[in-house]
Amino acid sequence: MADPTDKNKEDELAGTEQPFVAHLMELRNRLIYCIYGLAVAVAVLAIWPGPSGLIDLIAHPIRAHMPPDTKLIAIGVFSPFFVPMEVLFMTAVLLALPWLVYQIWMFVAPGLYSHEKRFALPLIFFGSLLAYCGIAFVQFFVLDKMFTFIQRFTPASVNATPDISSYVEAILSLYIAFAVAFQVPIVVMLLVRFELVTVEKLRSFRGYFIVVAFVVAAVLTPPDVVSQLALAVPMVLLYEIGIFGARYFARFTKPPEETADSPQQP
Repeated sequence: MADPTDKNKEDELAGTEQPFVAHLMELRNRLIYCIYGLAVAVAVLAIWPGPSGLIDLIAHPIRAHMPPDTKLIAIGVFSPFFVPMEVLFMTAVLLALPWLVYQIWMFVAPGLYSHEKRFALPLIFFGSLLAYCGIAFVQFFVLDKMFTFIQRFTPASVNATPDISSYVEAILSLYIAFAVAFQVPIVVMLLVRFELVTVEKLRSFRGYFIVVAFVVAAVLTPPDVVSQLALAVPMVLLYEIGIFGARYFARFTKPPEETADSPQQP
């Protein structure tokens, strides 16, 4: 006789369908919440440390390698206003990142099973944490080493006074590149969880990923060996961390029926 707990179990999502208009209303509400979160982050950062304080913070790595009392220059007429505002908005997006991702999760959560919801919030937390770690790694390590390397090739007859607009553009691109690259463990664990690849396959792909990491670093970073190594090496280490955590993550988030049907280990 078949076990009724296996075949006659009702789908937990049955009857939860909503009309298309209801989905649009929910999407509108989530977008409004995202705007509220961004507005709060902008207001907080505008009060402290303020746009000028944020510029001073991200300019500190390069100013440490410039002659005393030397400042960055602003070539554009409106650069002294627009560049700090750009930095303020980008910093607000980073500050509100967990809230923004949480709103996306809340929009799709009604269509997920309970075992799928189980791993959504941890991924939001660790994904945001990894992004912040990547940005902090750029700010407090990569930039200092990169500018030290560049200064060695600067002729004595050249006075390096970078434009604030080009400097901010280059630094923000590095922040984004490292924040995305530091998501390698999340991607690896999701690939294993959805059975797109196995842990054994990932281990056998290790050598190829090292090549991929250096190619990605060469594309996303400035053409200096320091910043390329600073991105490629952490990506390889994070790949190993992802492989280590993928097996446990996939086991923890299995559907209940798969867990019940799996053979018991002696």
